[in-house]
Amino acid sequence: MSTMTREEIEQGLQENRFAPGGTARNAHAEVLAAAAEASGDSELFRDALDNLINSYLYSSESTKMLVPFARLLQEYDKDPGAFSKGDAHSLFWQFKWVATAISESPEIPLESATGWLDEMERRYRIAGYSDRPVRESELWFADVIGDDERAERAYARWQAADRDDMSDCHACELNGQGQYAMLRGDDARALEVWQPVLAGDKTCAEEPHRVLATALLPLLRLGRFEEARAQHLRGYRMARGKESLLPSVGKHIEFCALTGNEPRGLEILAEHAAHVAPLANLDDRLSFHGGVLVLLRRLKDLGHGHLPAVPYEGVPRTVAELYEVLREDALGIARRFDARNGTTRVSERFLARIGGAPLVDVLPLGVRSPALPQPETAAAPVAAPVPAPAVDGAALAELVRRARAARDLGHPGSDGLWAEVAARVGTADAVDPLVRVDVADHRALAAARAGAGDAAALVTAVRDGYRALGREERAALSELRLASVAAQSGAAPGEIRELLAVALRAAEALEADEPLRGRRIALAELSAIRLESYLRSLEATDAHEHGHGHEHDRGHGELAAELTAFVAAYAQSLPDLVAEAEEMLGRIALSEGDPERAVPLLAAAAARAVAASRPWQAVDPLVLRAGVLMSLGRPEEAEQDARSGLAHAGELTDAEQQAVVRLTLADILLERADAAEAAELALTAAHWFDQAGLTADGGAQARLLLARAYAHQHCNADAAEVLRSTLPDLLEHGEQQALAVREFLGDLLRELGEPREAAEQYLLAAELVKGWEDPRPQAGLAQSAADQLSEARLTPEAVAAYERALELHRLSGDAPVAEVRVLRSLAWLAIREEVSAPGVARARALMAEAAGILKTPQGDVPESPELRSELAQTWHQLAQVLDRWVSVHVQEDDDEDSGPAEALGDAELTALRLEEVLLWDRAAGVYTGLGGDHLAERFQCLNNAAWTERELSRPEAGAARLSALIEELRTWPEGTVPEWILPRAERTVAHLTD
Repeated sequence: MSTMTREEIEQGLQENRFAPGGTARNAHAEVLAAAAEASGDSELFRDALDNLINSYLYSSESTKMLVPFARLLQEYDKDPGAFSKGDAHSLFWQFKWVATAISESPEIPLESATGWLDEMERRYRIAGYSDRPVRESELWFADVIGDDERAERAYARWQAADRDDMSDCHACELNGQGQYAMLRGDDARALEVWQPVLAGDKTCAEEPHRVLATALLPLLRLGRFEEARAQHLRGYRMARGKESLLPSVGKHIEFCALTGNEPRGLEILAEHAAHVAPLANLDDRLSFHGGVLVLLRRLKDLGHGHLPAVPYEGVPRTVAELYEVLREDALGIARRFDARNGTTRVSERFLARIGGAPLVDVLPLGVRSPALPQPETAAAPVAAPVPAPAVDGAALAELVRRARAARDLGHPGSDGLWAEVAARVGTADAVDPLVRVDVADHRALAAARAGAGDAAALVTAVRDGYRALGREERAALSELRLASVAAQSGAAPGEIRELLAVALRAAEALEADEPLRGRRIALAELSAIRLESYLRSLEATDAHEHGHGHEHDRGHGELAAELTAFVAAYAQSLPDLVAEAEEMLGRIALSEGDPERAVPLLAAAAARAVAASRPWQAVDPLVLRAGVLMSLGRPEEAEQDARSGLAHAGELTDAEQQAVVRLTLADILLERADAAEAAELALTAAHWFDQAGLTADGGAQARLLLARAYAHQHCNADAAEVLRSTLPDLLEHGEQQALAVREFLGDLLRELGEPREAAEQYLLAAELVKGWEDPRPQAGLAQSAADQLSEARLTPEAVAAYERALELHRLSGDAPVAEVRVLRSLAWLAIREEVSAPGVARARALMAEAAGILKTPQGDVPESPELRSELAQTWHQLAQVLDRWVSVHVQEDDDEDSGPAEALGDAELTALRLEEVLLWDRAAGVYTGLGGDHLAERFQCLNNAAWTERELSRPEAGAARLSALIEELRTWPEGTVPEWILPRAERTVAHLTD
């Protein structure tokens, strides 16, 4: 027998009602119910049963509510009079949950399930309730047993029945109506029905959480990808970690699997690893595991079956292993439902779900997810060699022609074309030797770009191959590449100069009628200009290693002169090479701190590239120029250049270049308040950075900008999810950025109503600036943290944070308003837990200290409007504190069991009320001097004073105050007085004089 007292059980019930849903809460509720039953107290037992039913509802064990509900129903049948109106209403409301639980319990025979529905209908009719909830329960029962005609009738009767106080909330009903439309194949109708829930107009404890998850696949099927992405970020945030929403979590995992976001799906799965277990609610288990199985099957299909997944029943599992065990278990459950229902509906729907095909190749979500490793490939079995497929000579010749044309033009698609040529050629014998050398040239160039150790040998072989075939113009280009490879590998300056000289001689030795002779000579000269700058800097700084941008280390004047001469020599004949030289000149100007000189040079480089039919070459100078123009305060021109860069980037194959041009334009647009397009571009930029392997660098910056763009659109949940996902990367980018990012995330979480999490970010940000000489940043962050700790009702922690903020504000010596607000916050915290004499005394002292900071040394009202407003607010709030103290004693008169131990006498209460009136009058006088912007605060003070005058048995004095205000406001110009003030003031005067 339990030894818990009634008080202990009641306290336990109170705590349990506000505990997070889950098995721990359920276990506690079970203990309390057993203790209450053992106590013999029927009322306490009923409360404990009600609490147990509610606990089961918000967990994965919802079907367990059947037993306590049956017990509670027995209690009602024994003595209906013992149930209050609210208790009886709760019991009948729970009948709906039980009807659902019955449908989700295959062990309950069909006859019993039907009997429960009949019983629900009977009891609702006797109690005078509408049959609307009964028909809804019947609909879902008919659907699961495959009786579509009955389901259709039930749906029609559900919609036709009257709503009353037993009906589900509008959000839940809209969820059901939309789901029914979706099951009937009408996604568009479902989304139309769900719109008020998706928009946040209709909400409840678990909506829009569930609708956001259910709407994902219909949105994808209708091609509304951006909405689907946004609903995933918002919805998963709401469902994450909630046991009763595991089916919704499964839908988010399924969404990831069908949109090319398998890594994200794995992350969500890992976050809910503890629930990948045999759940008590079999329907939830089927739904949650169904989403997981869609992901696991996709991973298997992509060759990732060997990856570790999450444990199941304590045993580590690979993707393939977990798939098999969950699939077998889920199909067993589906067959149990089918056996009970006499249909194959549950199994058919389940198999169709887990076999679903992707609905889009890749839908960028914005959040950072680790890339999957290269898929595992099985070793090819040893077999007899098979003849190589015959090469289609005509097709190959056309492909080679296109590849050579792209190569000669410097087209970004050249690499892809040559890769295709290499694949076609393979080991076939009957292939033009020149084609083979061209393919080798492509491979050597790739090796040189990658800095491969055998790059020089490969380039040398290509040079010799071209020379043997009499293609000296190609051999000359290989000579030049050898110089570049040598520089890249850190060869001695003398060796590099010799290779450059060889390359120039090779170009000059070409026949006079060779069309490419002039181009080869110019290219050799431009390369020599670039590399000579690097070589001289090496010689000047022995030990210093130089990478990209080495032209900046040389005397800029000499380098600029050489480039200018090159531009003059080849401006008419080789515009694409001149464009490169002008871009270099632009970069030199920037390095010398002369952006105005850089702007026309970069513009000329881009224009020449476009004129030379090489628009992709214009992208880099345009993107660079756009950034320069923004720094010069010319945003319209910057946007134009960035848009041109994006337009010319269509043929680029380099993922980083695609990312940079989009990020540049997104940054400009966000500065110009076009957050919607900025978000779209930043999202795509992040995807391209990921493709380039730069997730932690450019990808992190793109996601930061994406979060900022979402925040500008008030999509704070989206912004917070994106920012959180990339936070570890951003924190590695320097202290200033880490500070800004933590504060930004704190602001987002504050707006989302997550004060504890917001406070954590503010405190972490404050730690970053702890050692700074200027205390103001730390003070502001400590105050923000304190505000959120107070909002989270973590009173001791809030007090400590406010006191630290106050200390830091005083160190700065120039933040009186901040000091005052901290003191007022501390005053309110002094009476939060209990309005007691010591608490009120402390609050009064803190308010007085705040007022003292704001007054002049002579004790007068300050000149500054801001300080005067704060002083008025301080008097106003002190009056409110005193009013709280008076209210406690007034309540004591009404309830002898409540209130402070030592009651105040009438004289003390009168003195407090008089002080309140005085303070409100003072504050109103200050607000009067501050003008119309503070009219609402002035009215509030006068209104409070008027009602307090009534408590002092002087209602006429209070009415006179407001009447004077009314007369004054009637003389104000039309439109300057808020519409609500005069009617409210007139009503108060009428009450006071009645």
